[in-house]
Amino acid sequence: MKMAVYFVSGIDTDTGKSIVTGVIARTLRQKGVNVITQKFIQTGCKGISEDILKHREIMGIEPEEADREGLTCPYVMTYPASPHLAAEIDGVHWDRQVIHRATEKLLQQYELVLLEGAGGLYVPVTREYLTIDYIQEHHYPLILVSSSKLGSINHTLMSLELCRWRGIQVSHVIYNDFPNDSEQIKQDSIRVIRDYLEKYFPCCELWEMPVVEGKQWPELPITWKEK
Repeated sequence: MKMAVYFVSGIDTDTGKSIVTGVIARTLRQKGVNVITQKFIQTGCKGISEDILKHREIMGIEPEEADREGLTCPYVMTYPASPHLAAEIDGVHWDRQVIHRATEKLLQQYELVLLEGAGGLYVPVTREYLTIDYIQEHHYPLILVSSSKLGSINHTLMSLELCRWRGIQVSHVIYNDFPNDSEQIKQDSIRVIRDYLEKYFPCCELWEMPVVEGKQWPELPITWKEK
């Protein structure tokens, strides 16, 4: 890893983005990197983002002052829906500069920010603006979380095709083994994804994250150098 901000997105909802984000942060923190996680937008809760709290649990730390200040998730909405609809229901006027300024403030305190999105790349934030638009606008390298759920090959390759079309750098694909219903399907899926990456994203790293047992958080083969 070479840049200060990485955007973490999934091929769909419930791919394990929050767990993966927390595990990456935990691994890097154990290697001495001053890392923080941020949530793009949180829906379906109140107060501090529940995904941020999950990150802190995995990292083995208490909520940070930046969490209490709202820097790590400036928009928390109560209705459990796509951000554009949750904002309309809660009467929230969304300003993407608020999120960007929060990220910039975090970069004054931390070496690395892992910015976790909501759902997949084409999740609408407003009626006219998608999550992928934000990634493209800020030129963030992407960590894409795939999974072993049925349909993951299709969703993974489509997400990667969108990144090719948009000119987005995909730095890592994380294949989340959960639920790992079939070892044969898992191994074949990884092979298909790896073959695609070698052809179109030769600099992208593919990591496999094993199923988490209880709170036995795995360690990923991550290295990071300050830019």
